[in-house]
Amino acid sequence: MSDVLWIFSRFDWLSAIDILLVALFFYWLLFLIQGTQAVQLLRGMIIIVLLSVLVTSIFQLTAFSWLIRNSIPALLVAIPVIFQPELRRALERLGRTGFPINRQSRQAMIERVINQICEACQRLSEHRHGALIVLERETGLQEHIDKGVKVDALITSELLLTIFFPNTALHDGAVIVREDRVVAAACVLPLTEGFIADRHLGLRHRAAIGITEQSDAISIAVSEETGTISIARNGRIIRHLDEKRLRKVLQAFYRPWLNQALPRWLHSQDKTSGARLHNFYKALLKPKHTRQR
Repeated sequence: MSDVLWIFSRFDWLSAIDILLVALFFYWLLFLIQGTQAVQLLRGMIIIVLLSVLVTSIFQLTAFSWLIRNSIPALLVAIPVIFQPELRRALERLGRTGFPINRQSRQAMIERVINQICEACQRLSEHRHGALIVLERETGLQEHIDKGVKVDALITSELLLTIFFPNTALHDGAVIVREDRVVAAACVLPLTEGFIADRHLGLRHRAAIGITEQSDAISIAVSEETGTISIARNGRIIRHLDEKRLRKVLQAFYRPWLNQALPRWLHSQDKTSGARLHNFYKALLKPKHTRQR
């Protein structure tokens, strides 16, 4: 009891700030890896460490205890390697133009990207050329980019039309867009594991839904058979769009992101925002040609 009172007697406002900074760091770290494969890796590492500590504290295992003690430095070196994509994304977020001083230039960039994509999708739809475009957001898609062909070119409607022209080398697979650049083409995406009532949805649409189930990305699919334009987010798909409606939906998706004065990782997530946004799309798209999963 005396030790506890001694600790509290030394507690001052600097100690409170110190604890708050540590708590914010761990909160930011957990928020950063939320929805990524790093969650499973971190869970596995925590389980291994807890089991190791438990075994060594209960049983007098000299050799095993020595192994655990000497493995900790190697584990500290391995952590930056294992979580390299997440750490890289964290540094990118610090440099992103999410602060008020750069919001206008960022909004202009996103408007240009939306215009180029909508123009390309309308022309692809008219010519019945299949396409799958994925817009990377906060969750990194580097593992899917590595499976495709690196492009790293400024996004234009002409570039998208060229990539998805039938029988070209990059026609099959998805294009992944990061910021205002096409970073890769011919990327292989995971298919949705959920039930889809509409049997007319093929592999392209299943991949469009699948990538949005595993990340916060937005995917746009153009049907090769019917020319139908569809957009997917959070595992849901909205179909039968034209250029005007596609532009409205994309602007609605990005509006909450642009209105934030601080980077997204400094904000807590609103659990009801997704439902409210989805209801907004239902009213926006109205209703006779709109189908949702």
